[in-house]
Amino acid sequence: MAPPAALQSLLAAADVCIDGDRPWDIRLHDPGVWGEVRWRGSLGFGEAYVRGAWDCSALDQLFTRLLQVGGERRLAQGRSPGLWLAGLAGRRSTRVARRHHDIHPEVYATMLDPRRLYSCGYWEQASSLEEAQEHKLRLICEKLQLAPGQRLLDIGCGWGGLAAFAAEHYGVEVVGITLSSQRLQYARSRWGHLPVRFELCDYRQLARLGEAPFHRLVSVGMFEHVGPGNARSFFRHAAQAMRDDGLFLLHTIGYRRCSLRTDRWIDSHVFPHGRLPAPRELAAALERDFLLQDWHNFGLDYARTLMAWHRNVEAAWPSLAGVVAAGEGMAAAERFRRYWRYYLLCFAGFFRSGQGQLWQLVLRRAERQPSVAFTRGSAAQRWETAPAGPPDAPPLLPPPLPTGTRNRRRPPPGPAGGPLPPGSGSARSTPAGCAVRS
Repeated sequence: MAPPAALQSLLAAADVCIDGDRPWDIRLHDPGVWGEVRWRGSLGFGEAYVRGAWDCSALDQLFTRLLQVGGERRLAQGRSPGLWLAGLAGRRSTRVARRHHDIHPEVYATMLDPRRLYSCGYWEQASSLEEAQEHKLRLICEKLQLAPGQRLLDIGCGWGGLAAFAAEHYGVEVVGITLSSQRLQYARSRWGHLPVRFELCDYRQLARLGEAPFHRLVSVGMFEHVGPGNARSFFRHAAQAMRDDGLFLLHTIGYRRCSLRTDRWIDSHVFPHGRLPAPRELAAALERDFLLQDWHNFGLDYARTLMAWHRNVEAAWPSLAGVVAAGEGMAAAERFRRYWRYYLLCFAGFFRSGQGQLWQLVLRRAERQPSVAFTRGSAAQRWETAPAGPPDAPPLLPPPLPTGTRNRRRPPPGPAGGPLPPGSGSARSTPAGCAVRS
């Protein structure tokens, strides 16, 4: 069976060949794939890859090429009922969400950095995944202008790495909320020695925690799951949880333009009940409750993060395979390996193409006088102009606060505390009496 006409045209425009010898070419093992694509769109295409019906040496390059020539628009004009690479939106089941997020912990332990940060790193001056994730945490904390004595709410805290970093390096008290029982258990066990508290709680149920409004709010990699119908509610609840003089940093994946279509494979197998916002949708959702202070895009860094995760999994697969196969057999483990590879590399192509973006927004309460001046330029300049320094130069990250000093304000960053990352706020320039929280 030949590929559908719309698909043939798309592959030609992207310079992708069937059974070619370049890394991004498709190697076909089962011609029945095209029937699945004709009737099931991206869902059939992805599932055919997982079961071994076709291969590609560089899936990330394949999807980058398809998206760069408008793959989602071209297929929308054909007769296929689904799209390969549309806006990653739509209905998704809780069952699939649990399968993705609560898979065997060893998969995440192998793939992620030591803090288990399952979100985009910041690679401006990083040479490793661990370093990129530490720079991301520093970037967030500096934009929020964290200081000892503040209280931070982390909405969608994952395994607690950000909460722990903020408590240890900036002397703040943190409450983190999550919907994953597995991650909650891990966070409580690993970070219990710090002034952090983790709860199984939906953002719409914050009142039941009995907490006073927070100085600072942060949400990393959670807003993608909220969906357009709940976006205004999300920001309303966030505003209610924050002090009038607070700051809120939102770190989210975005889509370059509005789309009502769903990538059916992602919809069914990766992230249920979510949708990536477009810029105007995000702005419309937040404008009632917040004023935008800063909008920072570093989407290409997510492609690099995903490739690092992929390399980690592939390098560890000989030992990881047995763990994944336990109780299900090696054939099931190989299907999982192909599923996970497809997921990571199609998203890498999504970000590399420019269709996918990674945004950090800094927000303050609407109709309130700002108590903190936010500027990104001065901090970026300090980072970018700082000399590399000798091997014994001060570390990038400030050292943990020593015991008994958690209520003292940290001195302004500079040579003693290391340079700030590009894009960070002019933290520590606030008056001593100002208390803000995200």
